[in-house]
Amino acid sequence: MQAGGPSWDVLLGRRDGTTANRTGADVALPGPFETLDVLKSKFLDVGLNTTDLVALSGAHTFGRAQCVSFSARLYNFSGTGSPDPTLNSTYLQTLQGICLKNGIGTELTNLDLTTPDVFDNYYFSNLQGNNGLLQSDQELFSTNGADTVDIVNYFSAYQYAFFVNFVEAMIKMGNISVLTGTEGEIRQNCALVNTNTYGSDGLLHSSI
Repeated sequence: MQAGGPSWDVLLGRRDGTTANRTGADVALPGPFETLDVLKSKFLDVGLNTTDLVALSGAHTFGRAQCVSFSARLYNFSGTGSPDPTLNSTYLQTLQGICLKNGIGTELTNLDLTTPDVFDNYYFSNLQGNNGLLQSDQELFSTNGADTVDIVNYFSAYQYAFFVNFVEAMIKMGNISVLTGTEGEIRQNCALVNTNTYGSDGLLHSSI
C-alpha cells in the first residue's frame, strides 16, 4: 500500500507445514523460463484461473531480478544462439549492458523498467511494448492467440481493474491447501520447522 498498490484483509490462523520439500517446490512453483501453457497448467492445478495468472504476474511491477533469471533471453534464447525475438531491441541493448554474456549472473535490474518502485499497472504497458523482463512475463502478451493478451490490454487500460483482480487472486492464493485442526504447526520461527519433543511431563513441547 505504501508503494501505491491495493490493500486487503488477510485471514488469521493459517498453520505452517511440518516438512519442507525444495524439489517439490521447484516443480510446483512457476519459473521465469516457462511457457504460457506450463504457467497456466501450474496455476490451474491449485485452483487459479488465467485471470489470476495475469493479475498475480502484475506483482512484477515491483522488485528486482538477477541476470541469471533472464540472461538466456539476451544471448541464447531456447538454444538458438540468438536473443529472444520478442524482446524490444532497445531494451535488449540496455539489458546486455547490465548482464554481460559471461557475467556471474548475480547483477540486479528492475522488473519494471518504467516505474520500478511504484505498484501500478505499467507492468502491462511494458509487455505491450515487448519490454517484459522475464520470459514468463512476456509470454502473457507475445504468445500467439493467447487469451491472456486481452487481459493484459484490459489491465493496462484500467489500473483499478488490475487492483481489484489482484486482490481477489491474492486471497484465493492464500486459501490454497490450508491446514486445519491438528494439521501443521504454529512456527516459533517462520523460516524454520519446529523441533517437537516429549518432555518428562508427558506433554509435547516445541523448540527451534
